[in-house]
Amino acid sequence: MSFQAYLDTIEDKTGLTPRQLVDLATARGYGPGTKAGEILAWLKEDYDLGRGHGMALVHVITKGPSISGKHVGTDGTHRDESDTLWLDGKATRPAP
Repeated sequence: MSFQAYLDTIEDKTGLTPRQLVDLATARGYGPGTKAGEILAWLKEDYDLGRGHGMALVHVITKGPSISGKHVGTDGTHRDESDTLWLDGKATRPAP
């Protein structure tokens, strides 16, 4: 599953865009330097997100929307279209 697909699934499950979840995390004081376990516990308790989906959000919360270009443009399982994740919801994402 691509990194973006994880974020899209999180939106489907929670009804919140990744950006809204990042904003909620920021309001809780989470950001760079926050331990993954603390964020994962919050996401599990409040949104019932598992570790895989939670770790996708941990990355965005602690490191921002940029990801490694390693899988960009490949045809592998974890391929992404861009090295920048779209956080504003599936409905507003520009077509590739």
